[in-house]
Amino acid sequence: MVLANLFGPNQELSELAWQPFRPGIEIFRLYGDGVSGPSAALLRYESGARLPEHAHVAHEHIVILSGSQQDEHGVYRAGTVLIHEPDTHHRVSSEHGCVALAIWNAPVQFRESP
Repeated sequence: MVLANLFGPNQELSELAWQPFRPGIEIFRLYGDGVSGPSAALLRYESGARLPEHAHVAHEHIVILSGSQQDEHGVYRAGTVLIHEPDTHHRVSSEHGCVALAIWNAPVQFRESP
């Protein structure tokens, strides 16, 4: 698979087969099923979308491709790389919307319903 123009003003992701993930958040899976084992996906947040509290049982890598998102620790704008270590947890939201690349060594465990 090749994804061109993931960064910058020429980003064009509308042709991808986005699927509903959580309210206000769509997912495009790059590999893995999100149920077991490693996986990667693009996540597209609408303005105001929130991801409920979840725990990381293994490393998670997030790259903010456009827009911004935040959690209890700060606001993360396009170009930011976040590495969440095992045994950490947080809630994520995006005030104005964003697209993020997420790479999981193992699925996260949601502590709340969507």
